[in-house]
Amino acid sequence: MNATSKAAVKTVRAVSAMLALALVGGCASRTGSETALNMDMPQAYGAARDGASSEWPDAAWWRGFDSAELNRLMDLAMAGSPDVKIAVERVRQAEAAVQSAGASLFPSLGVSGSTGGRRSDGPGGADGQTSHSTSAGLNISYEVDLWGRVGAGVRAAEASRDGSRYDLETARLTLASGIANGYFQYIGLLERLDIARQNLALAERLMAIVEVRARHGAASALDVSRQQTTVLTQRAAIKPLEAQAQQALNALAVLAGQPPEGFTVAREPVLAMRVPQPATGMPGTLLTRRPDLARAEASLRGADASVDQARAALLPTLQLSAGGTLATNALLSLADPTRGLSLTGAVAQSLFDGGRLRSQVESSDAQRVQALEGYRKAVLTALKEVEDALVNTSRQSDQETAQTAIHEEAQRSLNLAERRYKAGADSLSTVLDAQRTFYSAQDQLAQTRLARLTAAVDLIKSLGGGWQREDAQQNLAASSTASQAPATPEAEQP
Repeated sequence: MNATSKAAVKTVRAVSAMLALALVGGCASRTGSETALNMDMPQAYGAARDGASSEWPDAAWWRGFDSAELNRLMDLAMAGSPDVKIAVERVRQAEAAVQSAGASLFPSLGVSGSTGGRRSDGPGGADGQTSHSTSAGLNISYEVDLWGRVGAGVRAAEASRDGSRYDLETARLTLASGIANGYFQYIGLLERLDIARQNLALAERLMAIVEVRARHGAASALDVSRQQTTVLTQRAAIKPLEAQAQQALNALAVLAGQPPEGFTVAREPVLAMRVPQPATGMPGTLLTRRPDLARAEASLRGADASVDQARAALLPTLQLSAGGTLATNALLSLADPTRGLSLTGAVAQSLFDGGRLRSQVESSDAQRVQALEGYRKAVLTALKEVEDALVNTSRQSDQETAQTAIHEEAQRSLNLAERRYKAGADSLSTVLDAQRTFYSAQDQLAQTRLARLTAAVDLIKSLGGGWQREDAQQNLAASSTASQAPATPEAEQP
């Protein structure tokens, strides 16, 4: 065995020993820390409700309102909303980042090749020299993840990807609740418009009665003037409601990803809309039922991985590389080549960096604490939102019951006052008071039903909208392949 062969064998043995050491060190390195949320969850909500359903909200929770038009709007929005499409693309970007980070766990392989010729002439026109060369090479390099630094980077990228998926679910939930509330607001304004127009017609009919009585001397000019003021006031109240209804329709179009021009919505009576009452379950279920809490947890996992990555950066790195070459003194030919083989193992350790790496560890640890406190705050906020929604739904239900009774009594009073005024038993002021009371009760009933519908949506949203953690990947695929919704039908405009 010649000296070159002996040197090659020694090199192979040395690199093999370093590789064995790297594998042992990699197996012994920690798999990553994980910070847990140390927080006691309440056993039940304080604002317990009677008569609530035992079923958790469905993923398509809006179907519980029994509104075909609302269902159509949801399909249209999920397929056309820019917010959902942006969130989908962010998930794709995060998935690509995971693949990029994971590639560092594998060796990199590269090939190279070259061929060329060279001629040089001697001085004074002497005969020159011509040379040719052709070479091909194969290079392999691999960084052994001794202390888990590369693996921690992959875990951080995976946590970011998971967070993007949960952001998509949050965007879907926010969009769905916005569509529901926007639709309810629109049909509620149309209901109030109808009430205002009916009361205007009522005031005009009463105005005709007053004018007839005035011509026969049974009513004074003051009575005519007061009723005319009532007519003008109720007529003036219609225009603002029309503007609000159109603005609500425009906002609904933008949420659905459609241009406001020509956008129409089929109308349904707001007072006939069903109000679902979903079960709330135990407060602890929110941790797996709300995508924003899942996102906060993913951020905490990512912060843990970043701490591990920063700590591993303080330790030595081991880089292994191997290469082989074929070379000849011919052009475009590798016949009878000269062969070469190289094996390299390199260990690197930073001795002095001015405290940069340790500062990164401290910074990463501070970010981890921030993520933990952010997670805890998100949980507290979620509990508050559910409690507030429970209080609001209960209050709105009781208020609608009371307002319905007020509306029925006000209608009875107005009918009696009109009959007594026609018979001359009461004055016009009595009719005016009854009319104002009925108008106010009718308008308030429509607003109360709208508030009750909105409260139901807020409760469902605070519970996570029927989402579960395992739904994230399935919903991502559905969002990516969503088709366009059917054309918008003709509908009533304000």
